[in-house]
Amino acid sequence: MNAQSADTTTAPVTTAGSAWAPLRHRVFRALWLAQTGSNLGGWMQTVAAQWFLIQAGSGSAIVAWVQAASLLPVLFLSLFAGVLADRFDRRGWLLAMNILSAALALVLTVLSWTGVLGAPSLLLMTFLLGSSAALSAPAWQAIQPDLVPREEIPAAAALGGITVNAARAVGPAIAGILVAWTGPTFVFALNAVSFLGVVIALMRWPRPEQPARGWVEPFGDSLVAGLRYLGSGPVVRRLLLRSLLFAIPASALWSLLPSAAGGLLGLGATGYGLLLGGLGVGSILGAVLMPFLTRRLSASAVLGLSAAVFAAGTVSVAWWPLPVVVPALLITGIAWTATLTTLNAAMQLSAAPWVRARAISAYLLVLLGGQGLGAFLWGAVSAMAGVAVTLAVAAGLLLLVAASVLVLPLSPQTGRLDRSIRPYCAPEPSLVFDPEPDDGPVAVTVTYRVAPEREPAFLAAMRPLRDSRRRTGATGWTLERAGEEPGTFLEGFRVRSWGEYTASRTARWTGSDAAVMARVLETADVVSEAHAFAVRLPRR
Repeated sequence: MNAQSADTTTAPVTTAGSAWAPLRHRVFRALWLAQTGSNLGGWMQTVAAQWFLIQAGSGSAIVAWVQAASLLPVLFLSLFAGVLADRFDRRGWLLAMNILSAALALVLTVLSWTGVLGAPSLLLMTFLLGSSAALSAPAWQAIQPDLVPREEIPAAAALGGITVNAARAVGPAIAGILVAWTGPTFVFALNAVSFLGVVIALMRWPRPEQPARGWVEPFGDSLVAGLRYLGSGPVVRRLLLRSLLFAIPASALWSLLPSAAGGLLGLGATGYGLLLGGLGVGSILGAVLMPFLTRRLSASAVLGLSAAVFAAGTVSVAWWPLPVVVPALLITGIAWTATLTTLNAAMQLSAAPWVRARAISAYLLVLLGGQGLGAFLWGAVSAMAGVAVTLAVAAGLLLLVAASVLVLPLSPQTGRLDRSIRPYCAPEPSLVFDPEPDDGPVAVTVTYRVAPEREPAFLAAMRPLRDSRRRTGATGWTLERAGEEPGTFLEGFRVRSWGEYTASRTARWTGSDAAVMARVLETADVVSEAHAFAVRLPRR
């Protein structure tokens, strides 16, 4: 995760514009408003569920596990969801998942209304709702470049955070009042209705033009290709590491805040909603302030400063009085948005289009799965050591996370790589037969002629080419020196099928990959490129 050998070709760097610029686009605006309403219903349900358990006498561990139940499905489903979002129509997939979520929320409402809802069934329904959200999340993130120009992606990511954080600011306060007046059932019903707005917005979105699909990669191969892409992408790997380092300790505040509100601060449901509202308002302010921050600080500096501020907010809940806690949580919300917006926008801009949903699914797996795992662990720790001590320990870890940017910063090329699709530099292979897309594996051998004085530069250029080959489909890669001819090198790599090899030259070959190949060709001449197919011997 900490290798820095990515290619250094960058796309044009755009300056930070208005935080609200993406709202000028009609489709983005409609989906953004609908998602804000859905997130409002989701946060209201979270508060209602947690307060339902507190009123039922559940311990802090069970209450913290509400968040774990909603986030842990990401660990099991996120990568599969990314494959599905890259393979199928993302609009149709999002429609199906939101209809499913509405049905699940309706079931939860009925269980609560009939009086049969208990802690086990509540956690189960929360897990199922979290599963439908995990299946749709990569598709939501992956459609953003289809809705706004590239230079507005950071602002769109910040606005995406506002859909969550505006709901966090308003939802808990509304839910606290409604739970106190009507009980949790009505809040559960409102959440079921909130999904309908998203369904309507998606149905009114004209179906994006879909590229012609010839060869369709098998599901398992798609998953492996996504993992291989992550393994050969130093920029993406570092983003995943920074996400994990922040997610686990930061989850302590979110998961233990209801227990801290009731036990340490002596607040009721309305007071808990006020605390969450402070975090939410701060998160909205963070989205507004992001253009200002990104013009003055590097992405790594934003991550380090935000982790330190979040540590202060976490410890404030454990040891400081309420008049100090509320403004501290406001600033903590700014830090939360700054971290997530930085990571989210960087991932969207750094991943190649053909694998974007799978890369985002890995990011969500690490971020949300880390939060879910952290919520489970912090809940267990709080049951043994108490809520205050647990929050103090998490704050200490966050300070270490802040200091770690000095040794584990983001790559300077984060978000700047040219991910536009480019034609491969060599002509189409001339074969003596027409292979089927599933034929393979295919062994490719490229022969280079290198002048002696250019050999060091050639070898240096081949390392990023190795990563490009692996990202676009190669399962193995070698570089060999010919024993019979001086200055001759043989690059060899294998691809699982002819269809995947064709895709590696067309739909997967990006501008940054093309620039890597151009640097190789500045130091060497290509003599030939040969393609060999595996032969299956007949049985006796």
